[in-house]
Amino acid sequence: MDEQQQKEAKFGFTANAENWNGRLAMIGFVAALITEYISGQGVLHFWGLL
Repeated sequence: MDEQQQKEAKFGFTANAENWNGRLAMIGFVAALITEYISGQGVLHFWGLL
């Protein structure tokens, strides 16, 4: 995909979408670790799913 097509792409596997996906995944992982540390139980137990 050339540069012009990448600028026009709004959906799909674009570099910008992958950057945001990675950032949000890191935030979610850290939030899960903090939840486990503070509550003393896993995230699924914290939410009552297990």
